Amino acid sequence: MAKKKIKKDILTFNAVFSEEDAGGYSVSVPALPGCFSQGDDFEEAAKNIAEAIELYKVAT
Repeated sequence: MAKKKIKKDILTFNAVFSEEDAGGYSVSVPALPGCFSQGDDFEEAAKNIAEAIELYKVAT
């Protein structure tokens, strides 16, 4: 049986994190209009924006 090759694009995006007055972080990706997320701490916000980027790529 032949092996199936999987092509995967690796893209890098800049993300802008903003610390919120009420706590937590909001984050956006300027290169992807409408791609926003948030998290209770920096690590959660980073994980959430990575997921948002993946979903954005699938939707476009």
